[in-house]
Amino acid sequence: MDRLEFQVKLQAPVEAAWHAWTDSETVAKWFPPEAYIEPRLRGAYELYFDSDDHDHMSTKGCKITKIQPTTHLSFQWRGPDQYLHVMNTPEPATHIHVEFQEEGAETTLSVIHEGWGTGQAWDEAREWHRKAWEGVLKDLQKYFEKKYR
Repeated sequence: MDRLEFQVKLQAPVEAAWHAWTDSETVAKWFPPEAYIEPRLRGAYELYFDSDDHDHMSTKGCKITKIQPTTHLSFQWRGPDQYLHVMNTPEPATHIHVEFQEEGAETTLSVIHEGWGTGQAWDEAREWHRKAWEGVLKDLQKYFEKKYR
């Protein structure tokens, strides 16, 4: 398996779903406690899971590699510190692709995490991310359920 794939339906218009992935303050409401995102090609896509130490548990240095407003966002990804030497060095080895499909007042979101290597350490990192993405996307759904209730 060289990619993880997820799909969720959000109770939000596509513009709001896009904003939830591309605005630093909004991303920090449902994903990490702090984010720095420059929504442009080669702009930063940095998520800080430890606000006191941006070098610890973060995507520091990751860049946006494709951006088509309200339809597609791709960015590099760094895994958590326990997988530092597997997937983060010398460059971020994996990549995230987020597709936004407008469906009236709702949005179908597809997330693909690809670029996985082979071996036991990679298998462990991929499984860790599978569980993490499932939880993160549930948090995003809950964020919109509360926002548009």
